[in-house]
Amino acid sequence: MKRRDFLKLAAAGTMGSMVPSPVYAAWRFVSKETIESIDDRHIKDYLEKIENFNKKHTEDIFLDSGQKVILKTTLMRFQRIQHTVGHGHFALLSFDDAIKTAKAYSRIGPFSKEELDFLEMIFYEDSLFYGFMGDKPLKNLTDTIDGPKVIKIPYTGNYLYKGTPLEMYYKIQKDIGEKVILTSGLRSVTKQFMLFLNKAYHNDGNLSLASRSLAPPGYSFHGVGDFDVGQVGFGAQNFTDKFTETPIYQRLADLGYIKLRYSKGNLLGVRFEPWHIKVNL
Repeated sequence: MKRRDFLKLAAAGTMGSMVPSPVYAAWRFVSKETIESIDDRHIKDYLEKIENFNKKHTEDIFLDSGQKVILKTTLMRFQRIQHTVGHGHFALLSFDDAIKTAKAYSRIGPFSKEELDFLEMIFYEDSLFYGFMGDKPLKNLTDTIDGPKVIKIPYTGNYLYKGTPLEMYYKIQKDIGEKVILTSGLRSVTKQFMLFLNKAYHNDGNLSLASRSLAPPGYSFHGVGDFDVGQVGFGAQNFTDKFTETPIYQRLADLGYIKLRYSKGNLLGVRFEPWHIKVNL
């Protein structure tokens, strides 16, 4: 039943400011007997929470009032950077280059010390704290995407790494046809920051809710090769369970492409993502 994984998630603090609870700090000292005593009801409660990933739950971790102010100013600065450099380039922009860009343009303005401290806290805080238990492929805030190794995919606005990810996407296109499209490709730490912070901002600083929909910065496999696909003309529904009802999804499944990073009923604290193509590098 993977009770140990569930216990880590269930112990991830209490609602309120972003301060670790005694339960969170003590989870590692729980005995094996206690772990084994966790019954299936707890697993069921957890799965119900993930099923309702976009709702607030009692155990969710929120930023405090001061952090919410910094969240807003930081997010607005990222948005101004994206508007300045363009959506495509922003997806590849490293954190260091984001800082340099902000300094270079008065309409953006440099990041304040408080904002930089806030971003470091978000990046280096163990995501287990607010309920995300996936792996972290990008360990450093300053990790970069190697420009010469990427290619822009025509008519999508997205990039992929050359080699295995690009070959896999082209094979999917060849096998399934023109109705399949790349909906999200490479994402730098900066891009993932903006997506994650935007979700938290529009949900009252709820980091747990944000992490059920979007991997926190550093934890997204879009930074190392994974990508999303959808059906042409299906729009935002490509990022919902409705995608599983499309002919494109059925063909992906039939041809063996659906080896999901975040499967239905996973115990990583993440919603089901049937559109996410896992690339084994």
